[in-house]
Amino acid sequence: MTTLERTLGLRSVVLFGLAYMTPIIVLGIFGLTADLTFGASAGAYSVALIAMLLTAFSYGQLARVFPVAGSAYTYVRKSVNDHLGFLVGWAILLDYLFLPMVIWLFGGLYLQAQFPSVPFALWILLFIALTTALNIIGFKVADKANFALMAFQALVMISFIGLCIAYVTGGDGLGTLFSVEPFYASTTTWTALTAGAAVSAYSFLGFDAITTLTEETKDPKNTIPRAIMLVALIGGAIFIVTAYFTTLAKPGNQFEEVGSAAFEIAKMIGGAFFSSVFLAGLVVGQFASGLAAQASASRLIFAMGRDGVLPKRLFAKLNDAYKTPVPAIIAVGVVGLLALQTDIATSTSFISFGAFTAFTLVNISVIAYYLKNKSSDKSFLGWVLIPILGAIADAYLLMQLDDNAKRLGLIWLGIGVLILVVITKGLRQKPPAMSDPVGM
Repeated sequence: MTTLERTLGLRSVVLFGLAYMTPIIVLGIFGLTADLTFGASAGAYSVALIAMLLTAFSYGQLARVFPVAGSAYTYVRKSVNDHLGFLVGWAILLDYLFLPMVIWLFGGLYLQAQFPSVPFALWILLFIALTTALNIIGFKVADKANFALMAFQALVMISFIGLCIAYVTGGDGLGTLFSVEPFYASTTTWTALTAGAAVSAYSFLGFDAITTLTEETKDPKNTIPRAIMLVALIGGAIFIVTAYFTTLAKPGNQFEEVGSAAFEIAKMIGGAFFSSVFLAGLVVGQFASGLAAQASASRLIFAMGRDGVLPKRLFAKLNDAYKTPVPAIIAVGVVGLLALQTDIATSTSFISFGAFTAFTLVNISVIAYYLKNKSSDKSFLGWVLIPILGAIADAYLLMQLDDNAKRLGLIWLGIGVLILVVITKGLRQKPPAMSDPVGM
């Protein structure tokens, strides 16, 4: 039997998680969160962070008892039952399948802001064509290149925050840097804040991806839970700090274009040169993220085709020359064309619908596992109370999502139920195992 070599320590796993989250995304969706919260983006990220930390704790609990790859799907399947596990896997597929579309949508909006004479559709088509081609030939960014891309993004973000501080203070002193407005502006309501939190949770998508490294990690029962919490905490801190200083530089929610607000702010605080550097950093981050997201989605579709969850004839195929799942890669590219017909609010909310569905059920799975396996080493606080709070927080934020996104999400789950009924012959059989999307 082939096994993966356990070589990864805590630092490596945490860095992977942060890279997967693509921290610069906080600037990519800043206009949207500011618009929804009436200028309280930092507050929205703070609320989202609380929900994510509660959920991350539940992930850690189950990562200790199930130290295998598979994330939410595996946890629900083993703690509750196979049928509910399948539906969680189906909800996760929503994230994998539509995340590249959202990434390309943001990249297109920012490029259009810089080059308004170029049709928006052209940017989307270029993103899809280039990433699809690279994924088909099996393009993989080397570790050093990945590190360089992350370093460039970090430098751009640090420069952005530094220019925001310089812009705000001017000659007025450091006292101007302290304000509650970025957390709860005078025009903000609790409903608006939680609506922003529901969308800003999109920035956290992927903190659970580190569970896919379980079988390559040293002492996974301890390392993975710690890494999950650290990634959620560090990522959340980055998002809050960035949103805070960006809001100080540009209070309120009035922008020329909500979808590319951070580009407008970059030009305001650093002039034309820095706005170009900022755009380069954002697009590089979006491109690298889109490339990885499409690759991950296609691998999951391939695995589901191989397992018989999706049509085997169509999706369980590898290209003879490149050994890549070409039909699955193309399918993700085709879904990406929806970026031409959707807006950022609905698209990000739609992605968050799948995440919150899975997160809620992971919290419930912790409680289910506790009830089935009560023992003296399992505290009521860690195995019942915190997961209950996490489930409530995730379910509440799910309900704050865009109405269109909720309708689309329910339709998606409905399709999953129909597929489940068919492949289990009326729920009389167990559904086929849905393979872990990482690795092929």
